[in-house]
Amino acid sequence: MRAVDLFAGAGGFSTGARMAGCRVLYAANHWPLAVQWHAANHPDTAHACQDLQQADFTAVPDHDLLLASPSCQGHSPARGKDKPHHDAQRATAWAVVTACEVKRPPVAIIENVPEMARWVLYPAWCAAMNALGYALAPMVLDAADSGVPQHRQRLFIVATRSRHPLELDLPRRPHRPAAEVIDLRAGRWSRIDKPGRSPATLARIAAGRKRFGRTFLAPYYGSGSGETGRSLDRPIGTLTTRARWAVIDGDRMRMVMASEGRELMGFPADYALPANEAQAWGLLGNAVAPPQACDVIEAARAAG
Repeated sequence: MRAVDLFAGAGGFSTGARMAGCRVLYAANHWPLAVQWHAANHPDTAHACQDLQQADFTAVPDHDLLLASPSCQGHSPARGKDKPHHDAQRATAWAVVTACEVKRPPVAIIENVPEMARWVLYPAWCAAMNALGYALAPMVLDAADSGVPQHRQRLFIVATRSRHPLELDLPRRPHRPAAEVIDLRAGRWSRIDKPGRSPATLARIAAGRKRFGRTFLAPYYGSGSGETGRSLDRPIGTLTTRARWAVIDGDRMRMVMASEGRELMGFPADYALPANEAQAWGLLGNAVAPPQACDVIEAARAAG
């Protein structure tokens, strides 16, 4: 299958497509850093650094599979109080409609946070895709079920030019613990009781010790695991665009490194990332988990 990847980011969708045996002909994103690193990892793919709401899709190669991850920040509950720019971010989903109108690929797979389905214009977006002849199969999937050592729930919409939506038979793989990835011998550690440590951080660590003992994960913000910590014997919680998770080991702690985040997202070990940790997390936190993308693409191909 010939694929294109819109809002390609770090390349999780493209990597999953390659795992599924697809050729990724073209990838586009508005962020120069993302395009730079996508190109470094996918040198045989044509790239465009482009605001896709302004794109000329007639210039995109013909393809069998359109992959798209429009901006999720306008839908995510982590976005904070609504601001005008969130409306613009939500509107990026309409670029997918335009691309499908121009190129009419047989299959399009769209990924976003589950909250996209609660967007006030989601019914209108679906109606537009239906008007173009696409039947939609939306489903919320957890990357952990694809063997990724991370609980990461995302909405996948499989759009096909068919009378009825596809019924996908997706594998459910064994969950992998974060302990398979976290290396207690690596990284830069600091003492937990060092002067200036945040009381909120100390409270999270104390709660985690009561529940899990000396070694566990503690996020720096959020509810759920943010209050109790998380065992290394289960997948890590959702990775975000900044370093969120700390490793606690006895009286020392460190942040989960981007090199670990790469494997916690399911990227290959040799997948190139920026040396700058903040930049690497910015790419990883927005990415699609490649094994999950592969599973969805293979299931769509089998069902079609």
